[in-house]
Amino acid sequence: MSIINTSHVEIITFFLVGMPGREDTHIWISIPMCSMYFIAVVGNCTILFIIKTESSLHEPMYYFLSMLAMSDLGLSLSSLPTMIRIFWFNAPEISANACFAQEFFIHGFSALESSVLLIMSFDRFLAIHNPLRYSSILTTVRVAQIGMVFSFKSILLVLPFPFTLRSLSYCNKSQLSHSYCLHQDVMKLACSDNRIDVIYGFFGALCLMVDFMLIAVSYILILKTVLGIASQKEQLKALNTCVSHICAVIIFYLPIINLAIVHRFAQHVSPLINVLMANVLLLVPPLMNPIVYCVKTRQIRMRVIAKLFHKQT
Repeated sequence: MSIINTSHVEIITFFLVGMPGREDTHIWISIPMCSMYFIAVVGNCTILFIIKTESSLHEPMYYFLSMLAMSDLGLSLSSLPTMIRIFWFNAPEISANACFAQEFFIHGFSALESSVLLIMSFDRFLAIHNPLRYSSILTTVRVAQIGMVFSFKSILLVLPFPFTLRSLSYCNKSQLSHSYCLHQDVMKLACSDNRIDVIYGFFGALCLMVDFMLIAVSYILILKTVLGIASQKEQLKALNTCVSHICAVIIFYLPIINLAIVHRFAQHVSPLINVLMANVLLLVPPLMNPIVYCVKTRQIRMRVIAKLFHKQT
């Protein structure tokens, strides 16, 4: 199972889990799960295609939305291979290198999505607080620079994860708790000193929470600006431009907070609950974000309908 050395351990295999106690129904569970993956991939690809092909959508808000769609695609495609192997082929084994690579991409795209949601919150604040200078401040070049900086930041934040995990000793434990590899899950299997991983893992989680707090601050500033608008109709119009983003923030952060609470305070909760919540963490945001933005953003919705109608005719 594992080849152990006193200084460096070369792990052959970890074992992921499907639905504990529901192994005989894995093939049936895979049907809605794969449907969600399919809808998520198609939905986010549609968002990217619409924004790319419609010149009227070449604006900062939609550029940031395309970044959100790309991070959602990355999350979906990072976890899909192990999900399919477990639920279709009953093959929970994953090599150490593949596991470390998967957790790097999952945490990296999660960090990127958190960063993009933060950028989008300040984008909404700028659009409401100073609409006349909005286009001059957020030029195409500046949007590209912001995207590159936050992408680089997300990579740097999670880059140490696979290397620190690779340096640990894993003794006789190789059973993970989820259907994909997470840093905190692999780290718990180590029998050597993992304090560096614990500290750095906490730092990574703290960065996500800082993003969340800054998003909250931006919405406090948005509310302050909106309340200063005399017309109630204009107030509602300004707030309506934020609804899609607020939904995306809730969809992304709520599962993270719930899973963190369960791991921290509900030690004796059923493993099935842990697996379900962990799957929701990666399945729901990529699935729901395209739906939310298509439903609540008229420009996106009208272009999607126009493309579908044009193909049918």
